[in-house]
Order: sequence, then C-alpha cells, then structure tokens
Amino acid sequence: MKLTTVTNISVDGVMQGLGGADEDTRGGFERGGWALPLFEGEAEAYLGEVYGRAGAFLFGRWTYEVFAGSWGVLPDPDDNPIAGPLHRRPKYVVSNTLTEPRWAGTRVLSGDVAAAVRELKAGGDGELQVHGSGRLVRALLAAGLVDEITLFTYPVVVGQGTRLFPDRGPDAALDLADLRAFPGGITVQVYRPAGRPRYAGPARAS
Repeated sequence: MKLTTVTNISVDGVMQGLGGADEDTRGGFERGGWALPLFEGEAEAYLGEVYGRAGAFLFGRWTYEVFAGSWGVLPDPDDNPIAGPLHRRPKYVVSNTLTEPRWAGTRVLSGDVAAAVRELKAGGDGELQVHGSGRLVRALLAAGLVDEITLFTYPVVVGQGTRLFPDRGPDAALDLADLRAFPGGITVQVYRPAGRPRYAGPARAS
C-alpha cells in the first residue's frame, strides 16, 4: 500500500484545534476553529475525493478519538463523502492503552508500530491514509514509511499551538508532486520524500 499523510495546517504550520473552539485545548491552546471559516466548496470537494480513494485509514490515538466522536457517530455516514469511506473501510489506531475501540472496523496497533505498518503496506493494495496524527506522522517519516505528504495550507497565521514539525527534528528533502489552489485561498501541496536535503557550503571568495 502507498502510505499518504493528509494534514491541515496554517501558514505558520499549526495543526492543533482546526475544527472547533474546544476541539483541542491542550497546552492552553485558545485559538481553535481556525480552519472551518476558510473551508469552502471546491476545497471540500477535493478533500472528499482524497478520502474516497483511501483503501484504509491509520490514526494516532488522539485523532482517532476525535474522528470516532464526530465522523463515527453520524446517523447516515454513507451520505457523506468523508464519513462514508471512514465508515466502510478498515481503520487502524496506534495505541498501547486502547483495548476496546468504539468505532466498528477498527484494529489497534501496539508494540513495534513501524513493523506493524510495514506489514500493512506489504500486505495490501491501494492507499493507506493518515489524517492529522502529528506525532505518528513524524514517527512514520523518521522510519522512512511515508510515500506522500499532502498539506492543506490555510491562509491564516494562528500564532500558537502544536505544529506539524517541531523546532528541532530530522530533516528531509521533498519533491513537489502536485499543487492546487482554491478560490478561498486554501492551497494543497503534495510532496514525496526524497532523502536528505542538500545544504549550501561555505561562501567562497571570488
């Protein structure tokens, strides 16, 4: 399977609390709900297409609980382009403490997560999508397991909150595979990891 990460971020890289004011207030975050006022029809339709091509979904524990409590409880999920695929397709959640997932069709991955994800990728076809789940995304990137990174970038500077990439971490070169822009200002960048970056050497006198 191809492993694709899909992340909604602000221009300054924040991914925390995009959906609602009280969605994620960890660390004293007070600016939740920054994405929804900017989310418009064409971007929404494109995101529905992204969900529709998934063969399975992989989550970190926090994102899984948020999705299970929202998309997982819709009364008619098949009528929704996002909830429908989430409802119908296999879901995997990374956790060492979750024993009874509340969302039907969920399997818990514990222990050596990298090995479990490698097994998933080797044993199936299609696309394994990771939505949100920042800590998991960073771990998968460090393990060399990510094939594509999809970023929905919103035209806003949030100014606080958890970012997809911290101030310090492993580096990576990226190849741009696709780029789209929508009328409301949201852009989508699709990247493929391309090894280590190249850095400029010391300046030389002419």
